[in-house]
Amino acid sequence: MRHHDARVRTTLAACAAFAALAGTALAGAAPASGAEGGGTTIAPGVTYEEFDIPAAKGLTHAHVLSVDLRAPHVRVDLLHPDAVGARATISSLADASGAVGGVNGDFFNITESQHPGVEATGASVGPAVASGRTLKSAVPDGQRFGPALPPGTTTEDVLGVGVDHRARLDRMALDGSVRADGRTLPLGGLNQYALPVGSVGAFTSDWGSVSRVRATCGTDMNRAAPCSTDTYEVTVREGRVVSSADTPGKGPVASGTTVLVGREAGAQELRKLSEGDRVEITHRLVAASSHVPFRFAVGGYPVLRDGAPLPGLDTKTAAVRTAAGATSDGRHLFLLALDGAPKYRTGLTIAEVADAMGKLGADDAFSLDGGGSSTLATRDPGAASVTVRNHPTDPPERAVANGIGVFSKQ
Repeated sequence: MRHHDARVRTTLAACAAFAALAGTALAGAAPASGAEGGGTTIAPGVTYEEFDIPAAKGLTHAHVLSVDLRAPHVRVDLLHPDAVGARATISSLADASGAVGGVNGDFFNITESQHPGVEATGASVGPAVASGRTLKSAVPDGQRFGPALPPGTTTEDVLGVGVDHRARLDRMALDGSVRADGRTLPLGGLNQYALPVGSVGAFTSDWGSVSRVRATCGTDMNRAAPCSTDTYEVTVREGRVVSSADTPGKGPVASGTTVLVGREAGAQELRKLSEGDRVEITHRLVAASSHVPFRFAVGGYPVLRDGAPLPGLDTKTAAVRTAAGATSDGRHLFLLALDGAPKYRTGLTIAEVADAMGKLGADDAFSLDGGGSSTLATRDPGAASVTVRNHPTDPPERAVANGIGVFSKQ
């Protein structure tokens, strides 16, 4: 991020930038209490606003949360179900965690029509960090769900907030290994719905109960390729092998237990282990650029860096979108979700998303899952539950893999 004078990129400036675009209010949208001309204060340092955006394919309607990360009682974290391999609505996740607002997050394994009999996991594509704890790493680029990645981006790209309360873009790769009998194997995945060909992946209690078979389907370049016929699974408890199986299983993974799943060459290596063997498993996510640990990180892909749109962004396909962006100093975060009501459903192209986020005041911006997943919810002061502010394209509200939650303790 560039560290020019961030004073010109405040929430007030963002409101002014879109003042000329603001048209008629969204018919039927749930009004936020206390709404005024400059938006609604959800909590100190957190405001909500909605406005129209004229776009190439028609008028669309945006819902935006502006978050001042300098506010002493404000923080941002990952909204997620109890398991990586699970889905829940943003409103239920926000209510359960006490968030004052939030949007949906990463793309996820939503269907398995190309692999009959294989269970879709609901797990997200990219890395996920919640409250400083790593939940999962990224699947291979060719295994992702969602639109094609812009040139130069990868499933390892994240948007996150560090322990310094600054938002930033980065890339997070898995660094892990399996050591046994004097051999060291690189770890190819952590709680992922797709493992690289020939690798070994680890599944912990964070994964949940869903089947691990999907992890051995497809290839690094082709999500629809057949499932591997050469697989093996080893269960390690308290540092020792306790069981093995020829095919990946399902069911909860107990605390203190790791299930290793191998495919092809990885399966062949796991077959060398016997019950009672000692196994040491290590894993962590390593950020490519940041020297400050992430408190929270979510996957997606960048659309704006240092105030400039990424080259090669799609200018033709318009859709309902969700995006997040930060000012150059990382002190302000903008969360945007478009409305899915029929009147506005043409949405924005990815290039238009980058432009819109720049006009809001973002120096860096990140595209999240869209379409039927796009959701923005806020909690009115004193309310027991949040209200979904935009209209889902496929009502009712879609269950998603994760989201970005905004919290305020007063």
